[in-house]
Amino acid sequence: MLDSLIVEPMREDLILWRCLHAGPINAENLDNPPSNPQVDFPAIRARNIPLLRKLTQVYGACAITARDGAEVVATLRFYPKVLCEFGDSGAGFCMQQNFPAGPADDLVTRRFPQMNELPDRTLFVHCLLVVSPAEEPDRYRRQGLASRMVRELIRWSGEKGWQAIEATAYEEIPLLYDIAGVAGKSFWQKLGFSVVHQDTEPALSGEFFDVVSKSALSVGIPAERVADRYRMRLAVESGDAHVG
Repeated sequence: MLDSLIVEPMREDLILWRCLHAGPINAENLDNPPSNPQVDFPAIRARNIPLLRKLTQVYGACAITARDGAEVVATLRFYPKVLCEFGDSGAGFCMQQNFPAGPADDLVTRRFPQMNELPDRTLFVHCLLVVSPAEEPDRYRRQGLASRMVRELIRWSGEKGWQAIEATAYEEIPLLYDIAGVAGKSFWQKLGFSVVHQDTEPALSGEFFDVVSKSALSVGIPAERVADRYRMRLAVESGDAHVG
């Protein structure tokens, strides 16, 4: 069934300015998000569309999407690592949150270095989400679609001259994937990525730690590993990838 899905870089004629947390997105429902008092969707839209368009024009793409006909059912968002380290204007890249978790409103006004100016041609994967219709919860999940999207990113990045891909990972905790689109360590390792750094996630504390721990315990992950955070890395050369 998934063979018929189109996996490709995000098209400029359908800029996904919001995320898939509410379900698949198409041209008709993109600008009609569900009500959420915690998200100022008009402001988010006004910030994200020009930013995502500029990223696409300067670097060729900033997301891989999977479409089932007219509906986008999965996204893999990625950005040049140097932009994620822009300091006060690039603290975070969650497209559905305000600064500092999301991009600053003035980030789009900054000069983005061209590819030939980048001292480090590393892409950073921000999130990876696969969603299914409510009536068919496993229609797209756990069927290899996420792996297919990462392989497309690896192919595309090598073709465009990027040298490496990095991603943040934790243990295989379902709740972290559902909330933040963060794939587990073993997922990335199966695709050739290696752990290059390990530390502890400071945000996983207090009540949130307790909630995530319950999700972890449901799949056999002990509480002492819940806050383990890993930086995964894959070196990319001329369209072919190897562990780096």
